[in-house]
Amino acid sequence: MRGLAAVLCLLALAACRPAPAPQAAAPAARMDGVVEIPPDSPKMRQIRVAEVRLERVPTDEFTAPAKVEFNPNRISRVLLPAPGRVAEVFVAFGDAVERGAPLLSIESPEADQAAAEYVRAELTLTAARAELAKAQQDYERVLDLFRGDAIAKKEVLAAETTLSQAKAAVAQAETSRQQALARLELLGLKPGQARPRITVRAPLSGKVTEFNVVAGEYRNDTSQPVMTIADLSTVWVAADVPESNIRLVRLGEVFEVRLNAYPGEVFHSRVARIADSVDPANRTLKVWTELDNREGRFRPEMFGTVRHVESIRDAPVVPAGAVVQMEGREAVFVEEGPGRFRLTPVKTGKRSGGRVPIVEGITAGARIVVDGAMLLRGN
Repeated sequence: MRGLAAVLCLLALAACRPAPAPQAAAPAARMDGVVEIPPDSPKMRQIRVAEVRLERVPTDEFTAPAKVEFNPNRISRVLLPAPGRVAEVFVAFGDAVERGAPLLSIESPEADQAAAEYVRAELTLTAARAELAKAQQDYERVLDLFRGDAIAKKEVLAAETTLSQAKAAVAQAETSRQQALARLELLGLKPGQARPRITVRAPLSGKVTEFNVVAGEYRNDTSQPVMTIADLSTVWVAADVPESNIRLVRLGEVFEVRLNAYPGEVFHSRVARIADSVDPANRTLKVWTELDNREGRFRPEMFGTVRHVESIRDAPVVPAGAVVQMEGREAVFVEEGPGRFRLTPVKTGKRSGGRVPIVEGITAGARIVVDGAMLLRGN
């Protein structure tokens, strides 16, 4: 009787226990790649479906590392026109200068010599003109006497010879004077200056980017620049374009430029020069593009990248998160009905930002899982 009572007690306790809560149905995966999720599954709230749309995407493009450089057509290394002592320096490192502005002045023996040569040329020309005037008068007098049969013809011929020699002497003196004047102008001097100083002027407008001169020093080597002036209103962007992509580049084409100094900003430059040979070390060609820098934002030695798009076409584009990797292949989940998704292999193009073009597998208008694809992947 005691055993029967114990059994009855256990059965009564079991009857009093609450029934287990029903489990939510899990997605059912089939061998044909279809995943089905019951409408009441919590996963349905984490899955977002959107329609695939056509977008314009590049077909031939490349990116390459790049660096900002001085525009070689707008940079000048200033040399002294003659050896001498630097008397004054009118600018400093970093100054902005206008074309023709004085940079420095020097006292040079060549300036004194050029001034003296001009004075000598002037005196020689004055004397030659006086001789010519006298020869002209003598010739006219002899000619009158010859017409009056007062002298022989040989006297006329001698006067003509003297006149011709005087004209030649004047022509030679004028040439010498022009040469002396040209030398003065080359040194930036004017005739008649006493103790002339040579003033070196800016050959172009820009900024003094290098500076290597001090007032009072004597410069004998005129091949060494005393300063460098660069016009930074335009700069060049030098890019190392892979050999396989150089067929896409032509003079005048536009490159997109992105610089590390300005994240998120895109600038546009135009191809100015293409290198004549390939770098054998990395199989790239140097391409230089010109970039407008009138605002002064771009500085030489800044690093970044360039991008060039050769052609554009319309293609289906999906968010990068919609593409999953399945057994080494790319695929997306296409919605076939409420809670029904088919794993569809696709072939993708080059990713741009967070978007991926689809080359094969689906077309525009298809509805695919754009959020929550990883939840379906494991089923």
